[in-house]
Amino acid sequence: MDLSLVLHSGDPVLLSTFGLLVLMSVVSWVVICTHTRSRWVMKRHQQRFMNDFWDASNWQEALGLVSKHNAPAARLATAGADGLRHYRAHEGGGLGKAVSLDDYLVRKLRTRLSQETAQLERGLTWLATTGSIAPFVGLFGTVWGIYNALIGIAATGNASLETVAGPIGEALIATAAGLAVAIPAVVAYNAFVRSNRRFAQELDGFTHDLHAQLLTEGGHGIR
Repeated sequence: MDLSLVLHSGDPVLLSTFGLLVLMSVVSWVVICTHTRSRWVMKRHQQRFMNDFWDASNWQEALGLVSKHNAPAARLATAGADGLRHYRAHEGGGLGKAVSLDDYLVRKLRTRLSQETAQLERGLTWLATTGSIAPFVGLFGTVWGIYNALIGIAATGNASLETVAGPIGEALIATAAGLAVAIPAVVAYNAFVRSNRRFAQELDGFTHDLHAQLLTEGGHGIR
C-alpha cells in the first residue's frame, strides 16, 4: 500500500478526509504536549506552595506566599482570605446577618475550587471528540476510496484479484490513519482524567484544611 499513490490519485473528498485527520492529529498532539508540560509545572508549584504555606509561622506570613506561587492552592488561599476580609467588612450589615461566616467561606471556596477544576479539564473535550470520531472519519475515507476503486474497475471491465486488491488496499489506509489519530487521543484523555481526579482530591483536601484555618483566623480577626 502506497500512501503517496492514494494522495496523488485521490479525489477532493478523499484528500479532504486525510486533511481533516492530519488537522485533528496536529491539534491533539498540541493539546497533549501543552497539557503535559503545564501540569508538570503546576504540580511542582503546587507542592512547593503547600509545603511553604503550612510551614509558615503565622497567617500573615502564609498569605505573603500566595503572590510567589502560581498554583491552584495559592489562588484558593487568596480567594478564602479575600472572602474573610469581605465578610468582616460587611459583618454589621446585611451580609453578616444573612449567612454565617462558615457558610460564606464554603460558598467562596467552592466557587474557586470549581473554577480551578474546570481549568484542569480544558482541552479534554477535544481529545475525547477526536478519539470518538477519528475512526469513523477514517472509515468514511475507506468507503469513499473503495467506491471510487469499484467505479474504476467497472469502467475498465477488469475485475481480477490483482486489479481489485491494489486500489481497495490503498483505500484501507484511511481506516489505519483514523486509528492512528484516535489511539493517542484516547490514551492521553484517560491519563489526564486519572491525573485530574487525583489532583482534584488533593485540592479538595487542602480546601477543607484551609476552610478550618480561615474559621480560626476569623475568630481572631484578619487584616
